[in-house]
Amino acid sequence: YEEFQFEVPLGRRGDVLDRYRVRIAELRQSHRICMQALERMPEGPLMAADPKVVPPPKEQLSHDMEALIHHFKIFTEGYHVPAGEVYQVIESPRGELGYYIISDGSPKPYKVKVRAPSFATLFALPEFVRGSLVGDAVAAIGSIDIVLGEIDR
Repeated sequence: YEEFQFEVPLGRRGDVLDRYRVRIAELRQSHRICMQALERMPEGPLMAADPKVVPPPKEQLSHDMEALIHHFKIFTEGYHVPAGEVYQVIESPRGELGYYIISDGSPKPYKVKVRAPSFATLFALPEFVRGSLVGDAVAAIGSIDIVLGEIDR
């Protein structure tokens, strides 16, 4: 982020309307960052050149048997991830999205756990609605962008 010009939108009141206004301002700043990133994007191919993980171009599949076999193997066997475990997070539009993956060296992971951003945000909900009317809870949930499907475990 240090390479991009943007402002961090902040609210003043913390109510539903304030969070809505912050969300709109965040969209504008995200657009600003995306435009700067597009201007700085270097020329060149967009796909990796590693044939172990990237399928051959579709044009080759109709006349090159080796390309067809390679394509078939990638999509039926998958990529063999080295044995081990990793927890990796990314910044998603709703907050921190984390993946914990354990691999036994086969193409399919032994275990995958997802820590969705809505799961963490849900626990802040009591603070958002304290002192409010019960009917305001629906608006509060909408204003913090909780996806209930992410919370279901």
